[in-house]
Amino acid sequence: MSDELPPTPKAPAGPNDEDSQKLPMSRATIPPGMHDPKQRLAWGLPESEDDRGPYMVELNLLYRGGLEEARKAFVRFFKRILKRKDEPPLPVSKTYYRCDMSVKEWRALVRADEKRPDRRDRLIYRIWPDFPVKPLIYHSVSTVKADAALRSYEASGADIVWGVIDSGIDKTHLHFGDPKDPDHPNHHVLLHPDVQMLHRDFTQAGPEVAGDALTDRYGHGTHVAGIIAGGLSKEVACGKDFRVYETVFCSDPVGANKQETLEERMVRDATRLRGVAPQCRLISLKVLNDQGQGRSSDVMRALEYVREQLNGDPKILRVHGINLSIGYEFDAEMFACGQSPLCVEVDRLVKSGVVVVVAAGNTGYGRVLADQRQTKVGLSNTINDPGNAALAITVGATHRDAPHLYGVSYFSSKGPTGDGRLKPDLVAPGERITSCAAGRRLAPHGGDVPAGVSAYVDDSGTSMAAPHVPTPPTGRGAPPPDPREHGQTSFPLSRDCFPLPCRAFLSVPSPRYHLTRPGRFLRLGPWLSPPGSGRFGGLKRRPVRLRRRAAAPSCARSTVRTAVPSCGIPL
Repeated sequence: MSDELPPTPKAPAGPNDEDSQKLPMSRATIPPGMHDPKQRLAWGLPESEDDRGPYMVELNLLYRGGLEEARKAFVRFFKRILKRKDEPPLPVSKTYYRCDMSVKEWRALVRADEKRPDRRDRLIYRIWPDFPVKPLIYHSVSTVKADAALRSYEASGADIVWGVIDSGIDKTHLHFGDPKDPDHPNHHVLLHPDVQMLHRDFTQAGPEVAGDALTDRYGHGTHVAGIIAGGLSKEVACGKDFRVYETVFCSDPVGANKQETLEERMVRDATRLRGVAPQCRLISLKVLNDQGQGRSSDVMRALEYVREQLNGDPKILRVHGINLSIGYEFDAEMFACGQSPLCVEVDRLVKSGVVVVVAAGNTGYGRVLADQRQTKVGLSNTINDPGNAALAITVGATHRDAPHLYGVSYFSSKGPTGDGRLKPDLVAPGERITSCAAGRRLAPHGGDVPAGVSAYVDDSGTSMAAPHVPTPPTGRGAPPPDPREHGQTSFPLSRDCFPLPCRAFLSVPSPRYHLTRPGRFLRLGPWLSPPGSGRFGGLKRRPVRLRRRAAAPSCARSTVRTAVPSCGIPL
């Protein structure tokens, strides 16, 4: 079908012509903020109307020739209107293209497209900024009973593959595989033959390639990956083969002149430095550069790579889940909650059978102006994208070893979502979690690590909480059910139906209910569970059998009203 202008002359009016002009295309093609130079600058786009920046074009799903024809026609249309042969549109997913354009260029593109009177002939539904994304274990292993799960059920994550969309993973870190091991490749979580050729670097322009996916100069992705998988053997020695650092915060007596330094400490048993599923295999999908900066289109390309290439045949899932510890703040002026391009792509991947776990964000604490003075408070409705995606498992943060006492972390983004849905879905340890250090993670605080020595350091945030959750189950075969099929805050506690990695949960006791017998469910905060037995994610909710508790234990006075699954690196 031709994309030339003008379009075919309009046919005489008929009984259905009025309906044809009422297609669901009423939203403005250009969000108002894109016309504001200051707002463009805040999104990391050029302030000048003549300079090019990254934008995403969403295609019209109701195009007369179908989606595939719309893709071909848009590429021709883009080259013809802008008269450009360099930097063609880069496909991000089935319905999105990333285009480097100036303000004047995308205005010319939209004006030319809107000359078609029939909206079925238009190619562009909406143009979005390519939003910048940013990165959003000590006692946590015993907190969530994952050590008991490993000893009792051998829940090690064997034969399971998890993708980490982040700043890359440092393959040289001792945590992911010991080069002295005679069977090194088969025991390396990144270089195992099943995953060795699947790593991709999406920070480079053009088709996805392996690139620098297994290097991490920023350090965030390596820290996240270390919580999920890998570990040290008993043959390595602290101080010689690896070093462990602890962050120390100092200030003067009045709380000013705050400083952050690193202090080295000894770890006697190296085997305690392990991920929640030590034998799980990891795929590095790099979307953040060496400064920790990236674009949402790169994240979407990574999600599509998993859905269309790695899991292209529905008979087998080569990748069972994805960890997303990156995102950006939700802006209600730009799109409906959970309907941003990135959220839509997350939901598509979940519908294909892949579990996607997302950090809720660290914007749950801020300042407000009261009548008497400015004060600091916890902020609701602060879930970041893509945590607003309906089918994502969104994770907030709690204390690493005393969640009953301290509750949800002050910085953790809080719900509900902008359209009233309950988020986050659960919380996990996210305060001062010890994991692998790489790249710039040590440099700003004075960490001195000799060449050839691996390092560990603690860090905080929902970025550290999310990888506690996605780690997969150890059994072979079909992927586990989504825990939310039993209600927003109900999770299985039997050995045979754990949906998450180590088959071990720390469930915060409810003052009203407890388990009647093994294999049934504990409803946490029954006032939060939606009524009815509807469907969620294509799975039916099973009934919850509960019995009234005569007396609540002392820990039932906790403010935490959700489950804390899995664990992190123990020390």
